[in-house]
Amino acid sequence: MDIFKKESVASFMQSDSKLKKTLRTKDLIGLGIGAVIGTGIFILPGHEAATHAGPAVAIAFLLAALVSGLVGMAYAEFSSAMPVAGSAYSFGSVVFGEIIGWILGWALILEYFLAVSAEATGFAAYFNDNLLTAVGIHLPKALQAGPMEGGVVNITAVLVVLVIAAIIMKGSALSTKVENFAVVVKVAIIILFIAVGVFYIKSDNYVPFYPSQFHGTPFGMGGILTAAATVFFAFIGFDALAANSAETINPGKTVVRGVLGTVAIAVVLYVAFSFVLTGIVHYSKLGVDDPAAFALQVIHLNMFNKLITVGALFGIFTAMMTMFIGGSRLVYALGRDGLLPKAMGTVSEKYHVPEKAIIVATIVQAFFAGMVPLSQLASLINAGTLIAFAFISFGVIKLRRRKDIKNDGFKMPWYPFLPIVAGLCSVGFIFMLPAVTKISVTIWLAIGLLFYFTYGVHHSKLQQKK
Repeated sequence: MDIFKKESVASFMQSDSKLKKTLRTKDLIGLGIGAVIGTGIFILPGHEAATHAGPAVAIAFLLAALVSGLVGMAYAEFSSAMPVAGSAYSFGSVVFGEIIGWILGWALILEYFLAVSAEATGFAAYFNDNLLTAVGIHLPKALQAGPMEGGVVNITAVLVVLVIAAIIMKGSALSTKVENFAVVVKVAIIILFIAVGVFYIKSDNYVPFYPSQFHGTPFGMGGILTAAATVFFAFIGFDALAANSAETINPGKTVVRGVLGTVAIAVVLYVAFSFVLTGIVHYSKLGVDDPAAFALQVIHLNMFNKLITVGALFGIFTAMMTMFIGGSRLVYALGRDGLLPKAMGTVSEKYHVPEKAIIVATIVQAFFAGMVPLSQLASLINAGTLIAFAFISFGVIKLRRRKDIKNDGFKMPWYPFLPIVAGLCSVGFIFMLPAVTKISVTIWLAIGLLFYFTYGVHHSKLQQKK
């Protein structure tokens, strides 16, 4: 048994040959924006302004985007060198060995599944509180929340997970058509909020721009850095792009365009949105679940308030779709390699999608969406993401040293400086996360190692090779 045994790229490529290549640059940007412009923009700016950074939350988003862009280039280089399903799991298995690949895969299962469940509960809150009540429908408390919040099941959250599962089952072509349409709608609504809101900004709301109560170590930047670590939740979409590289046309060029295009568009929208939001309403009043809708109520623009609700629903729906696809592809990759039951690694003949993996993802995500509140879910997501970010950034150095892996496509510039900076920033943000998050993810990783040594290593196809 050699837990650091490395998988070959050729083996992954052969296993993924049944996946259909249909995705182009615009599809990847659609998927990326679909994931990035979701709950992040409609909830996080207000919450982080109120609790950690004040109006300087715009700087927190900028910092998170810069680090995400650097890490995104590392992902793009890996996708160019090995366009396979599984993202960080597959990349880690090739350059670090199976045990590291498994740890990354296990961490990312937590990220993807809980991200979908968290987005589903956010969707349900907007849908129940705004659309259903507008037409006079009031769901009983038992159907609006799970047991932890005094209900039975969050039925709207469960149903939206099932709807997205049905779309994804029909293949990536239908998924991207739905995604691209919804992305255009929500980006247009966000731009409208920025364009209208800029006329209602009060400069007094920007003073102080970075309130003294949020100053902390290191260097008085504690509040901004904690906010930046938290809003990483908003930039996890490009990891899902790399997860789809096996279904991408010309991944050597397409993935990096998709990643950098996503980050560039997202940072402009996030920073502008945050700046306008904190200019309309004093940061201390923004600790609500629907800060944009609340801001429009404050300035008596109730018509735009409903429009923002529609934008939020479109935004959250597409974010769920991207993360659902990424998570199901990861489960497929782990099943493909024997680390999860082999049924997870099969591809349907009709739609060329990993049907069993999608079913498992649906069951788990629907359960957590229906039973667990948003606050409990969101706190765990960033840790798994940042662990993967650190390994993939440093992994570029090991990848370049592999003479057996050819890469005629994208390569990260300023090597090895940028990979090291991206890796160190990711590690730094891990330390800025709340203590409960670090403890919870440590327990999750311990469970993953237990599963690997009791099941995975004994069924691994790599371990069975001579």
